Amino acid sequence: MTVTASPKIGVYAGLGSAGLLVALVFGRPEAAALGLPFVVAVLAGLTLAERPDLRASMAVDRDRLLEGDEVHLAVTVTSTTDVPWLQIAWPVPNTMEATNGDDLPGVSLVANEPATIETALIAKRWGVVSMPRPLLRAHDELGFFRFEATLEAHQTLRIYPRPERLRRALAAAETQIFSGNELSRVHGDGIEFADIRPYVAGDRPRHINWRLSTRFGQLHVNAMHPERNTDVVIFLDLFSDVRSAGEGTLDYAVRAAASLAEHYLARRDRVGVIGFGGVLRWLTPAMGSSQIYRIVDALIDSEVILSHFWRGLEVIPPGTLPPRSLVVALTALIDERTIEALLNLRARGFDLAVVEVMAERFAAPASHDAAELAQRLWRLDHAATRLRFRSLGVPMVQWSPSEPLGRALAEGQQFERWNRWLHV
Repeated sequence: MTVTASPKIGVYAGLGSAGLLVALVFGRPEAAALGLPFVVAVLAGLTLAERPDLRASMAVDRDRLLEGDEVHLAVTVTSTTDVPWLQIAWPVPNTMEATNGDDLPGVSLVANEPATIETALIAKRWGVVSMPRPLLRAHDELGFFRFEATLEAHQTLRIYPRPERLRRALAAAETQIFSGNELSRVHGDGIEFADIRPYVAGDRPRHINWRLSTRFGQLHVNAMHPERNTDVVIFLDLFSDVRSAGEGTLDYAVRAAASLAEHYLARRDRVGVIGFGGVLRWLTPAMGSSQIYRIVDALIDSEVILSHFWRGLEVIPPGTLPPRSLVVALTALIDERTIEALLNLRARGFDLAVVEVMAERFAAPASHDAAELAQRLWRLDHAATRLRFRSLGVPMVQWSPSEPLGRALAEGQQFERWNRWLHV
């Protein structure tokens, strides 16, 4: 605990000394009478001031929350002596906001009686947040001394991105052998009608179309689309992040990844994650309710790490990129290493779809002719990159964070899927 003298004690001592000095020099006893109370106050403050023995603990109502949720913090303080006034300074992380602004709550402590001070913070951005330790600030009875101590408490909050509920998302060109909600393009046992064909030995009687068989005098059966699942790998670009006003392309890419993972897992698909950046991270595809928690835990640890030494996708275990899996890339299409990795995936035969997080919203407006020319060249380079992917049959979805993700995915599903099928 640190002890700091208040400027008040210096002012009081100066006024008392000035009064006594004037009385001695000029023989004016009334000056001494005016300065004497200040001297007595200083002596009383020095005599009665006692360092408080504070004991405190901090608790939070939860350590996992979504963006926009509130978390309530409570500090319980006890002291072996009376404390006339105690304040708690709550350092607020950059990714959170205090509901009560800069107001510092205060309380008086009675000896050996606990007192609890509460506050609430709002999570503004996903991530792993280590809560700063609160500062306890106590004052003596006369306000001459300030006693400060830092609460030795370590609290970590995991703030998850708030996913957008999607009605539709990009569909894979090929399905897997496991049962799911995606219709396979092949025929088999299922509930969705596909075609009618003549009966052959081994067909099940319940598939016979009796009305059509009666009309043609020959048995015909209904062919069905079997329901299968797909393998989806969410490819997150961690090489670049265009930021402005406290938010950037990576923030929205992580939220989009969480939305896609929740959507595909609800369809009983297997979902995995690859964080492609200065540090390469991956999560093997799996299904089930527990997989969404593993995915969001991996997503909130995502950050852009500057690295000139990096490794490509060849170091990723084979099971992370299963054959016939759909790779959905979330990228701003800025870093050449990401672009080359995605082109490599397409060349290796993977079913690739690219969701471009538009960076124009976060780019600073051109302030002179040279900057405007640079922006025009940048847009031309982006257009050439998109054309390069489309020429390979890769669906390109341009998503502006100001619009719902579902709308952009629906447009990509409608206009780009046919282009990819033509190149499969």
